[in-house]
Amino acid sequence: MTNRPFIGARIEEALVRRLNRILARRGWVNSIIPFYGYGSQTQIRVLARVVLAPPLGRTVLGRVADDFLTQRGWRNFVGLPSPCAEVGIDLPGDRVQVRSDREGYVDLRFPNPGLAPGWHDVALHGPGGSHSSASVLVVGPDQDFGIISDIDDTVISTSLPRLLIAAWNSFVRTEQARQPIPGMARMYQRLLADQPDAPVMYVSTGAWNTYPFLTRFLARHGYPAGPLLLTDWGPTNTGWFRSGTDHKREAMRELARALPGVRWVLVGDDGQHDVALYNEFDREHPARVRAIAIRELTPTEQVLAHGTAAGLDPVSRRRRKAGPAPLVRAPDGDLLYPPLRSVLAQTDRDGG
Repeated sequence: MTNRPFIGARIEEALVRRLNRILARRGWVNSIIPFYGYGSQTQIRVLARVVLAPPLGRTVLGRVADDFLTQRGWRNFVGLPSPCAEVGIDLPGDRVQVRSDREGYVDLRFPNPGLAPGWHDVALHGPGGSHSSASVLVVGPDQDFGIISDIDDTVISTSLPRLLIAAWNSFVRTEQARQPIPGMARMYQRLLADQPDAPVMYVSTGAWNTYPFLTRFLARHGYPAGPLLLTDWGPTNTGWFRSGTDHKREAMRELARALPGVRWVLVGDDGQHDVALYNEFDREHPARVRAIAIRELTPTEQVLAHGTAAGLDPVSRRRRKAGPAPLVRAPDGDLLYPPLRSVLAQTDRDGG
């Protein structure tokens, strides 16, 4: 028995380090990509990534080219992680020094330094004079309503996880060509009308590389801003591929621990395993889920998503092994909202 990381991770790490040396000599520069973080009155979580990328934006022509290329999905993947990069995080009255992991990620949890509920910017300083600012959402102690939302085929049409279609959507199509799911943004806006400070957390198996595109897409189509909890598609310490299901499960458990006073509306689709995951979370945290809302894919979308015309959750459709929270289904946000509003009103009347 060995504690050494999986061979795929060791190969990737060695390759990344060598490429970093080569590309740094050719003028590539470090930059910090900030991600939305979140926290409570007791603890906050800061998320970012340090990457080595070509310096396209140093001239006017370079900035124009960079703006154009950014609209192509593949541009999100042009960059190399900067492992073990030193990053300074400015807090009120202090600066915390950390190092990025082998994939360039910074994921730091530390006691809340006195940040009030609401959005705050935290300054980040990296190697080579790189700097950025990460936004952190602090959830107030009295906030008891929140939304956890899937992304793929719940708020944006992606037809994941079919590899070729996902690759076409992620690498080739322009951002403007990507389509939102009808009515979902309106549904979120209506749910938040009386809870404007409620947190919205987007949990997805998508890659962190797509984060810049996803934040622009959500803002362009009227979705509420909120932290995106994505994953990395590379090898892990135990295997060649990461488990998307495990990632979403752990992300939701982390939210339950970090924000114990929030009761969640869980929103997903029936093209992957959202129903089973949400039912599992509901059973584990029976007082923490207000309702589950599932967007039903069309037969064509089901085929594109996983190769069959039926959903992946026939067992949970019959509510076997389901938790106590009500579950509603509909093909889009406009049709989901009325039954969801009804069950939320009922749970509020029942005091649940």
